[in-house]
Amino acid sequence: MADQSPPTRTPASTGPDAQTPPPGGISRRALLGTAGATGLVLGAAGGAVGYAAAPSAATPLTSIGANMAMFHGKHQPGITEGLQARGHLVAFDLVAGAGRKEAAALLRRWSATAERFMAGEAATSDDTDVARDAGPSSLTITFGFGHSFFARTGLEKQRPVSLDPLPDFSSDQLDRARSDGDLWVQIGADDALVAFHALRAIQKDAGSAAKVRWQMNGFNRTPGATAHPMTARNLMGQIDGTRNPKPTDADFDKRIFVPASGSNDPAWMANGSYAVVRRIRMLLDDWEKLSLTAQENVIGRRKPDGAPLSGGSETTPMDLEKTDAKGEYVVPVNAHSRITRPDQNGGAAILRRPFSYHDGIDADGVPDAGLLFVCWQADPLRGFVTIQRKLDRGDALSRYIRHESSGLFAVPGGAAKGEYVGQALLEG
Repeated sequence: MADQSPPTRTPASTGPDAQTPPPGGISRRALLGTAGATGLVLGAAGGAVGYAAAPSAATPLTSIGANMAMFHGKHQPGITEGLQARGHLVAFDLVAGAGRKEAAALLRRWSATAERFMAGEAATSDDTDVARDAGPSSLTITFGFGHSFFARTGLEKQRPVSLDPLPDFSSDQLDRARSDGDLWVQIGADDALVAFHALRAIQKDAGSAAKVRWQMNGFNRTPGATAHPMTARNLMGQIDGTRNPKPTDADFDKRIFVPASGSNDPAWMANGSYAVVRRIRMLLDDWEKLSLTAQENVIGRRKPDGAPLSGGSETTPMDLEKTDAKGEYVVPVNAHSRITRPDQNGGAAILRRPFSYHDGIDADGVPDAGLLFVCWQADPLRGFVTIQRKLDRGDALSRYIRHESSGLFAVPGGAAKGEYVGQALLEG
């Protein structure tokens, strides 16, 4: 959980890699089922703890289904878009005997499905009709490769050094069965049925080539649920993510995406990124016993509005040197937002794009809930690892969270029209 703010959600059709919609509109499903409500639905104000991507624009709920992201582009979708209301993270392992040829065929199938579904179209055959009445709903589908994928496909020489396993951290209590994987798929949408429709199709497309290793399901606030755009909140109720890198930052691409040249990464990773995925249990019963003041001291920000304890508004720069009448730092030395600041970590920055999760009550009667943490960076060693090592040395939040699963995936750049994701690796 860190103190960085998100990129702003914009309709993909106006983004840098946008394409003109086909004549006649988005698709046969683009606007169906969205005409029943009128006006804005205004809810309670909200915002995100440490991992948020951009505040979503306040959107009339009647228009949510019409929003469409683009599959083809310089980068894969699902990285710089704003937080989505529903998400599924899924890892697959290739089956015994499946290799490079089968993997290429699978990525070709997956890419075709992603392109159709993100445009709001049905499957070419045997569609489940789960999303028949909905538009694209900002659906994004993103694909990545795990460390083990390269040995299984005979592509060890193409495995990036950046995919070396993450080090152990003090808050790790990892379930290896729910960690890693040969292939990783991230699905996000602003409608639960649209996201589930894509999930089923991706699972069915795996066919006899790959089997599910693990699956995790998450959610965020629905765009348009607040009266005006806000940073999201996580299940601890704390606004954070205020300093997440923004695409408008001069060094955004350098921090988040692998350059097309001049790096140590293999050529097939040009314009790609590395995703660190962590299932982080929040010990909510313990957290909720804390007073409001104690919670704010753990984070270093006010809970109602996300402003730093040193004063101002959410976007006011934090004054790390400010002291109170007793001479003590107003922002505690072990406050989460102090420790995670880029200027406290040699400039290390990651783009957080998480989902919250709640999987019921466990055998001890406590909530199995927390954050499906997903962060993006050009170099995980200089990004996530640098920050997490710093957190390991005394983050006040560590008493209230537990890392229960982990994965690191190489996510190649976007596919051009007529290509599939990963084609440069699998056919290079």
